[in-house]
Amino acid sequence: MRRLFIILSISLFINSYKLHSQAIYPVDKWMEYVEDLAEETEDTERIENLYADLSYLSEHPFELNTVTEEQLKRLPFLSDRQIARILSYRERYGKILTVYELKNIEELDYQTISLLFPFVYIGDISVEKRAFTVKNMLKYGRNELQIRYDRCFQQKKGYRAYPDSVLQQYPNRKYRGEPFYHSLRYSYTFDDRLQAGFVAEKDAGEPFWNAYYKGYDFYSAHFFLKDMGWLKSLAIGDYKMSFGQGLVVSNDFSPSRTALVTQAERRINGFRRHYSTNEQDFFRGMAGTVAIRNVDVNLFCSYRKLDAGVDSFAFTSLKTDGLHRLRRDWEKRRTIPLLVYGGNIRYAMPDFHIGLTALSYSFGKYRMEPDLKPYNLFYFRGSNNINIGVDYMWKNNRVKLFGETALSKNGAVATLNALALTPTSYISFLALYRYYDRRYQALFGNAFAQGSTVQNEQGLYMGLRLTPVAYWRFSFYADLFRFPWLKYGIDVPSTGQEYMAQVDYTPHERFTAYLRYKYRKKAENYTGSDRPLVAITPYRQHRLRFQQVYNISSWVLKSSWDGVLVDRAFRPASKGMMLSQHIGWRPATVPFQWNGYVGWFHTDDYGSRISSYEKNILYAFNMPSFYGHGIRVALTFRLDLWKSLSLSMKIAHTSYFDRDLIGTDTEEIASSRKTDLYALLRWKF
Repeated sequence: MRRLFIILSISLFINSYKLHSQAIYPVDKWMEYVEDLAEETEDTERIENLYADLSYLSEHPFELNTVTEEQLKRLPFLSDRQIARILSYRERYGKILTVYELKNIEELDYQTISLLFPFVYIGDISVEKRAFTVKNMLKYGRNELQIRYDRCFQQKKGYRAYPDSVLQQYPNRKYRGEPFYHSLRYSYTFDDRLQAGFVAEKDAGEPFWNAYYKGYDFYSAHFFLKDMGWLKSLAIGDYKMSFGQGLVVSNDFSPSRTALVTQAERRINGFRRHYSTNEQDFFRGMAGTVAIRNVDVNLFCSYRKLDAGVDSFAFTSLKTDGLHRLRRDWEKRRTIPLLVYGGNIRYAMPDFHIGLTALSYSFGKYRMEPDLKPYNLFYFRGSNNINIGVDYMWKNNRVKLFGETALSKNGAVATLNALALTPTSYISFLALYRYYDRRYQALFGNAFAQGSTVQNEQGLYMGLRLTPVAYWRFSFYADLFRFPWLKYGIDVPSTGQEYMAQVDYTPHERFTAYLRYKYRKKAENYTGSDRPLVAITPYRQHRLRFQQVYNISSWVLKSSWDGVLVDRAFRPASKGMMLSQHIGWRPATVPFQWNGYVGWFHTDDYGSRISSYEKNILYAFNMPSFYGHGIRVALTFRLDLWKSLSLSMKIAHTSYFDRDLIGTDTEEIASSRKTDLYALLRWKF
């Protein structure tokens, strides 16, 4: 272990090596962007969706001479000013001959170009759209089939054999299905205007082909048309939607507190296909957009069934994990009908837009009735609700204003408003204020917030990004917030603060490094042997991260160090650290690439856990958390068997030095080691 520590430390702090051959840009820079987002949220489903969407776009990049403003807005790391400069450069100088011309655009620094490179290319310009004929669809349509299989090699408690007498008394001790994950995804696309496909999935532990059930646990299908003249989009089957800043409805990941400190606006409005294994965050039915000059009219209707435990047509909460492994899971499976309908009308000009969104949802004869607690006094109760919101945006070359104000059926208000300033290409500033009434209720709301819901929160966020000299970038943000009412785990109204400072250094194309510090202060309940009554105490968390990346010919070396310190009243401080090293080899002439990862971690407890991103198979995001003392090793490779057939595999192993059991309840493993296999076979035809 001492030897491993020395090797990682040497790799981490050596920074004098330089090469002077042709520039190689790190193709995985955008993955670090998603990693940064994942550190600040527990919304793993939407993070995985964002990662899958960006993975798809990196596999199907935009042609730089024909890419549109709407397409570039799908890349969340690009600002409006940067998008405008890319398009104006093309208009002024004509056809872009190489992607390296992007370096001539003043607003694009090296970090942004590194993020953008995997999503653009230079190719043949085709202005005419192909006609929708059977011949063209057969000739030019693109098919893709993905088959995925995951498995843990160690046996978990839920898969053990139990006597029938035990299972009759304790039926939820044993999973009903097989110990592997499996999914099947197929898609067809034509000229980027027609998308159709389906998804089938079973989670590990869910029955696939046995006495309990035959077939996949989850099925999804979609048919999506867009850019058909006045019919801007048409969705049949499963789809996603987002409007405004997410106070009424959004299926997208909520941009929040990241190193891209001045980009917190939602820019994507409208409908998109649902082509993921997320079993909860989508709509099922029909939706469409009609474009009449500068006005878009959006209408939608959805009906599907949700999971919940029902007692006399009442349920306390919705089950949202999508798992159906135990008998109690099957008793809650698809019990609650949900009908959603509404619309949005949006008037948009290049520098201004305003929109109105209205949405109604109903559980039919069922009622949501959470068990009454002081903290959930203002949660939604009933069988139906309505949300209405108005969003806006106005901008010029240096100033941008955007926001949304929404109402729920009970008259409560939620509002978010922001001011973005970009006086020069090397300075940007954002101030964002949000007020979410404690009584505001929006089942599909998903907006900028410290909490997981658009409710019971007020806050002022300020972000500043500076690029004062070559090679250096400085990013800062401060978020001051308060919760006017009680929250789960906090029995009084409370306040909090969060700060971040980051320095990025990029001396040349082959080396990048950054140092980041984050501080968070919140309140929490405390009950100890010395305090029989609940006390409200401060919770302070300090996080420090250093990372450097080398690109040497076809090799990528990434070294990281993470440290965390958690300070709680009446308890000893909790601390932890992690050292990790990533090595990747991606030759240009061989249809094979591999990535290796090794990480050593040592934390005091779960409160000081550390998350670390590691490469996974195609379209899959993986950023596990670790606590205690141990080592993590992972090896990922991708082999292109033929031009249209590729195989991605990963094997990951974790060894703990401080325990003999891993996990809890039915996920418990009676070992100090855990090994997982992930495999994906993709066929494009």
